[in-house]
Amino acid sequence: MNKRWLSVIAAVLASSAAFAAEVPASFDAKNCKAEYPKASLMNEEQGTVTMSFQVSATGDVLESKIEKSSGFKNLDKAAIKAISACKFKPGTKDGKPDTTWTKVDYAWKLD
Repeated sequence: MNKRWLSVIAAVLASSAAFAAEVPASFDAKNCKAEYPKASLMNEEQGTVTMSFQVSATGDVLESKIEKSSGFKNLDKAAIKAISACKFKPGTKDGKPDTTWTKVDYAWKLD
């Protein structure tokens, strides 16, 4: 087989593999913020919580879980509650909206 055909075949395989990729859901972090828990403010608690969300093809959160705690239960609960209520842009599989998992880091910082 000549080199030109091998290049074409390789390009077609690469483009179909890229098309079949899964793209996770996303959301607008500027419009979706959690309220700092009052007890956490008083105790000057800070930290970053890493969460995973299963998001439907319509952008609704189906399931959520903590991947890594901030070290403070109140902060973790507040982040899960707030982000779960957000409307997500659905993820895609094979270029079509589908249910996907996405990770979100939420940093709690005192100003």
